[in-house]
Amino acid sequence: MTAPLQAAKKDLRKKIRDALRRIPADSLSSQSGVATNKLFSLTEYENARRIGVYLSMPSGELSTTSIVQDALKKGKEVFIPYIYTVEPPAMLPKTSVMDMLALESMEEFESLEADKWGIPSLKNDQVHGKKNCFGGTGLTFPAEEQTTSHDSQGLDLIVMPGMAFDQGFRRLGHGKGYYDHFLTRYSTKAADGKTVAGAPKMPFLVALALQEQMLPLSEEIPVTHHDWPIDALVVGDGKFFVRQR
Repeated sequence: MTAPLQAAKKDLRKKIRDALRRIPADSLSSQSGVATNKLFSLTEYENARRIGVYLSMPSGELSTTSIVQDALKKGKEVFIPYIYTVEPPAMLPKTSVMDMLALESMEEFESLEADKWGIPSLKNDQVHGKKNCFGGTGLTFPAEEQTTSHDSQGLDLIVMPGMAFDQGFRRLGHGKGYYDHFLTRYSTKAADGKTVAGAPKMPFLVALALQEQMLPLSEEIPVTHHDWPIDALVVGDGKFFVRQR
């Protein structure tokens, strides 16, 4: 990433972060309800059997708690992010990666402890034996710790987080690249045909955005070829945008 592009992303994150701090709690709750109900009406969500969902911070982004609850109630398989550090030689240099692991029930969701950002998160001792969206159980790295199987693999839909969005379906993340790296890994497996039978090779990517996270038409989010575009955008005022795939 070039220095000017990196600086532009940093400046935009600061601008959006300042705006998000000023959002009243009642507006956050109201917009979460509107966007969530719109998501539930989408055919892609209704038809999805296996979904990935980010677990939301207590402020500064739309809540996904109702999505987790609805999906589990409807019998969908729900996968949530788990971020961990990979030691060499599995991946060089030493880095952090994200897997999507199965959430078993609403009771398990409610038992999750908050991390330093207030996000409900799985602990290290909870991940062993959990279904991995790439197939098998356990973490992807190191490979010898994962139990391989030929069970269902892949995801039909992912609810994507982000700091800012534009109507060109560009997304500004929080700067760690977890989702972009995850999708790149997923696309490699999809190219090899390693997704669940009958499912699209890549999941439908839908982002939920507060009105304050939407850039005006005159502005675009700076991106590189590593940044994945989203397929649909649901805004807290009820607006909905979908990209031709």
